[in-house]
Amino acid sequence: MTQQSPEALLDPGRAPTLAGVERAAAKVAALLPQTPLLPLEVDGRTIWCKAECLQPVGAFKIRGAWHRLTDLTPEQASAGVVGVSSGNHAQGVAWAAKRLGIGATIVMPSNAPAMKLAATRALGADVVLYDRVTESRDAVAAKLIAERGGTLVHAYGDPWIIEGQGTAGIEAQAQLAARGIAGPDRIIACCGGGGLSAGLALACPYADIIAVEPEGWDDVTRSLAAGRILSVEDMAWPTECDALQTPETWPINFAVLQARGVRGVVVTRREVRDAMRMAFERLHLVIEPGGAAALAAVLAGKVALTDATLVTLSGGNVDPLKFAEIITE
Repeated sequence: MTQQSPEALLDPGRAPTLAGVERAAAKVAALLPQTPLLPLEVDGRTIWCKAECLQPVGAFKIRGAWHRLTDLTPEQASAGVVGVSSGNHAQGVAWAAKRLGIGATIVMPSNAPAMKLAATRALGADVVLYDRVTESRDAVAAKLIAERGGTLVHAYGDPWIIEGQGTAGIEAQAQLAARGIAGPDRIIACCGGGGLSAGLALACPYADIIAVEPEGWDDVTRSLAAGRILSVEDMAWPTECDALQTPETWPINFAVLQARGVRGVVVTRREVRDAMRMAFERLHLVIEPGGAAALAAVLAGKVALTDATLVTLSGGNVDPLKFAEIITE
């Protein structure tokens, strides 16, 4: 593997690379056990579900956060970090910051699930709330950095974050190989801003990548179809997939997705709920709505399956009463 120079590694304007994903994978492997790759039979085929809901923070976001924060210079680390997140990235950044002794401020929507807000604060982060409909979280974060200093750790528009999320693909390849399966040749990923989809596209360059979004928040799907970045049309559109509520993707993500021919698929509220129940009944896992979007696309027949299909179960941070309501309806 070709190593970049230290100067290039510190450049926030650099492009994410496969070499960067591999470097991040070594970091993550030294820190965390691999998440399980669980078989699930669907329509006579076995698909492979990457259970990222079992990460220490309940989501894959710990991967990108660890890669980003461990590459800060001593000066950057002492100034702290500012993140933007609906909750899962918030916990990933807060977890990494606590372990590394770095101050963290996270900009989170005021209507984020209570458990995500509480968990982020419990990890020692300072939470700054904003209104998802009327305010821009990026503008709030920029104002905080201007006032307090610190390094922005964006939820998806960052080369380290993209590379870190791609480490799930590196793990899955090794797990499939251990079972004698070459792949994955198709990856179905939950998608908000496109950090996970872009990272997986880099990590698994020969796989077909499908990004799955909830209805009303399908900006990446529409952007890929249009060939240019489009925003969410109605920021007040109701969805239970809070983890996937991003206003628009960033050029750094979009460039990777476009280059790899990624396409988007949209799932409904009913399809997501059905997937959550299936994961609970068949895999015995608690999956949050946003974390079940990829499986929802599979179960709804919106994506063709192969013998080496990988599906991300990307998060499990759901309020208990909401989860109980969904699985018992």
